[in-house]
Amino acid sequence: MKLHEYQTKARFKAAGLAVPTGHVVNTAAAAGEAYEKLGGELAVVKAQVHAGGRGKGGGVKLVRSAAEAVAAAEGMLGKPLVTHQTGPAGVTVNKVLVEEGLPLDQELYASVVLDRNLETPVLMVSAEGGVEIEVVAAERPEAILKEPVDGWRGLDGFRARRLAYQLGVPKELAGKLARTLQGLARIWLDSDASLVEVNPLVTTTDGRVVCLDGKMSIDDSALFRQQALAAERDVAEEEPTEVRAREAGLSYVKLDGDIGCLVNGAGLAMATMDIVKLHGGEPANFLDVGGSATAEQVTTAFHIILEDPTVKGILVNIFGGIMRCDVIAEGVVAATKAVGLDRPLVVRLEGTNVDKGRQILAESGLDITPASDMADAAKRIVEAVS
Repeated sequence: MKLHEYQTKARFKAAGLAVPTGHVVNTAAAAGEAYEKLGGELAVVKAQVHAGGRGKGGGVKLVRSAAEAVAAAEGMLGKPLVTHQTGPAGVTVNKVLVEEGLPLDQELYASVVLDRNLETPVLMVSAEGGVEIEVVAAERPEAILKEPVDGWRGLDGFRARRLAYQLGVPKELAGKLARTLQGLARIWLDSDASLVEVNPLVTTTDGRVVCLDGKMSIDDSALFRQQALAAERDVAEEEPTEVRAREAGLSYVKLDGDIGCLVNGAGLAMATMDIVKLHGGEPANFLDVGGSATAEQVTTAFHIILEDPTVKGILVNIFGGIMRCDVIAEGVVAATKAVGLDRPLVVRLEGTNVDKGRQILAESGLDITPASDMADAAKRIVEAVS
C-alpha cells in the first residue's frame, strides 16, 4: 500500500523529522488561499499521485503569488499526469500539496529498503539527491552508500554519524542529519514499511535538515496491525479491478498481455505466467484465488478477468491440495454460465478429486478445453488466442 507525499510527511513530522510547512487542497481557489497562509514569497505546488517523476511530468510547479498557485493547481487538478511510472494513460490528480519554498543548500538522497540478499533492512544514501536514483545506481554505483539497519535497535548512532560525514555536509549539521537518518530507519521498522524514501533530503542555508519530499509503501501483509495507516489508503489511486479483487479475497495484478490466468497459489500462478510466455503468449494478469476458494470467488475471478477488454482467452490452472478439483470444476462451470463466456477457456486440473473434477467439466456441455498438464494447457490457450 502506497502513501501520498503529504501522508508520508505527516508520519515524518510525528516522528520528529523536519518537513516543509504545507497544506493539502483539492480546488484551485484553495491553492491560492494556501499560498497566502504560508506567508512567504516562494512556494511549490505538487500533484499528489502515487508515481515518481512528477517534476518532469509537470506535476511540480514553483509559484511566487496566489494567482500563480491558482493557475498551477488548475493545470493539475482533474487532469491526467503522465510520468515514466504511470504509463501513457497517466493518473488523474485529485489533490495538490502547496508548500513553502526553502533556501536550499545541498540535495541528498536517503531511503530504507529490505535487502533480500543480506536479509535485513538497509539504509541507502547518496550525495546526489534530487535526481533519479536509478540512473545514479546504474552509472555511478559508488555514489550510493549503504548501512544495515538492526531490526530491533534501528540504525546505530555511530553508523548514522559516519554516513553524515561521508555525505560531506557541514560539520555543524552532521548531528541533525544523523538523527534524521535514524528517524527514517525507525519509521520503516515501526510502520512495517517496504520502502521509506526521501528524494531530496536537503540542507538549507539557514542550518536545517529537511525532508523536502517523502514516499512510503507499506507491506500489505502487515496492515492488520497498522490500522491507522490502512485507514489512509487511497483506492482512487489504485487499479479498480485490483481493489475489487482484494475485497473479494483474491490476489490480482493487472498485466499487459491477452491471456487471463486463474490459478490457486502464488507460486503456481508465477509458474503459469512463465510457461505461457515460454510458449509465446502474454499473461494479462496474475490472479491467485487461494487455497480454499469458493464457487462464488471463482465466479468473481472470472468477472474480474473479463472486465479487461484485452483478454482474448482464459487459462485455469489448478492443483487441488486443500482445494478439491471438483469444487473448482463446479465453480468454473457456474462462472462460465454466469458470465456468458464468449472466449476460449482452457482448464488444467490436477490433485485431489481430479477425476471427479474432469467429469464435471466434460458433462457440463460447455465449450471448455481440457488440458493434461501445464505445458499442454499453455500451448492450447496460446494457439486459441493466436
